[in-house]
Amino acid sequence: MLLRLALLFVLTPLVELAILVYLGTIIGALYTILIVVATGILGAFMARNQGLAALSRIRGSIERGIIPSDEIFDGALILVGGLLLLAPGVITDVIGFAVLVPQTRRIIGRWLRGLIRRRIQRGEIRYWEVQ
Repeated sequence: MLLRLALLFVLTPLVELAILVYLGTIIGALYTILIVVATGILGAFMARNQGLAALSRIRGSIERGIIPSDEIFDGALILVGGLLLLAPGVITDVIGFAVLVPQTRRIIGRWLRGLIRRRIQRGEIRYWEVQ
């Protein structure tokens, strides 16, 4: 697992850099930089709005006496999506926007929940319940 994470954190920036350089040769350096800056600004705006909406849903669930586990998971996905959009790169931007759009976030969330559930069942993830 640690090796996979190390590869992810080493290879992703290299691939992103190669894509940005290639994009710069096609559309020019200025437009490439503008795209990177624009996606960062748009991502921050979207993450802020989606994050505030998630906080509102969390607050509403708590006020109704419901444990807001789905809302917290949704908020975590929004945070990850916003962070991905702040990182310069095409791949991270595509994934970040996909996570911030509510319709695709639901699909990604279901997939992640299933992945986590399977890993818990196989004993790859351990957890403790607080009584």
